[in-house]
Amino acid sequence: MSFLPALSLPNSRFLAGVLVAATLPSAHALGGDLTVVGLDVQKRANGVLALMGYSVVPDVTTSSLSINSGTTGDTGLLMSQLGGGATLSKSVPVYLEGALSYSRYDPTFLASDGKIERELPLRWNSVAVSGGIGWDFPIAENLVLRPIFNIALGEVISDVTGAKWFVEYKTDRNFDFLDNGSLSAYGLGGSLMLDYEDYKPERDIDVELRYSNIPLKSFGGSADAVQGHASAESTSLWARYRAPIRDWTLLDRPFRYVLEFAQTQFMGDLRGALGFNYLTSLGLGVELDSSKYDIIVTRTRLVTRYVFGNNVSGVSVGLAVSF
Repeated sequence: MSFLPALSLPNSRFLAGVLVAATLPSAHALGGDLTVVGLDVQKRANGVLALMGYSVVPDVTTSSLSINSGTTGDTGLLMSQLGGGATLSKSVPVYLEGALSYSRYDPTFLASDGKIERELPLRWNSVAVSGGIGWDFPIAENLVLRPIFNIALGEVISDVTGAKWFVEYKTDRNFDFLDNGSLSAYGLGGSLMLDYEDYKPERDIDVELRYSNIPLKSFGGSADAVQGHASAESTSLWARYRAPIRDWTLLDRPFRYVLEFAQTQFMGDLRGALGFNYLTSLGLGVELDSSKYDIIVTRTRLVTRYVFGNNVSGVSVGLAVSF
């Protein structure tokens, strides 16, 4: 569970970064003399699925992401994810992971009669659930190779949030999707992970190197005008170091400090879809060990992270628990 960092980038780059994966300059007449500039719903549908692709794999760098216009400060994109994964035991090395994510994308279309332009506010909300099942193959001391089968299911709902004066000009099925349309999507893919875990009383070390590829496609009740597809592909490196803070103890266990590093390189349709190709996260926090007591939660971590990438930067505060 994370609190949202505010990642800011210049206004012009924001518009290009968020829309470039979903649009090409074009004009589509909807009725009368009015034209919606840049309305290619098919390409936008592909772009929306690409945005969903950032959230279908558990990832520290994108678990909580908010992108604002550097000029106006308005939030054009918000993503939040709650998820995690764990191996059942050494004797039963089945790995399970899951994630629940929500995103809101607020593009702005321009309606023009050739002389006057008016903004047409729009909101796309999406919810996605994803899961994975894998198996740990030991290849060295403290090191396992973990292939994972991944599945994802999501729904995007579109709604015109203002400019009701424009509704009377609905004469095209593409605009029907913009006003209370929906897009259902699924993904089947996989991941390959190298996981190194070395736990000792004086310190804990975790390192994960992961490649994931989950193609997303629309299906079923999606509007006829929007049959989208996108490839959610990424490579990530995550590392965490934990050690006691001198002789401090709480709940009869050492009170630890936590250092984290993570970097994700986005590939496929995710690369450049938001104006950046990678995100790096640097984290510093503390961990409370409650394993001595008969409760479900064994460790609780509070970590502050600084996240940055191409022309973006921000700070988040994350709360995590171990079982």
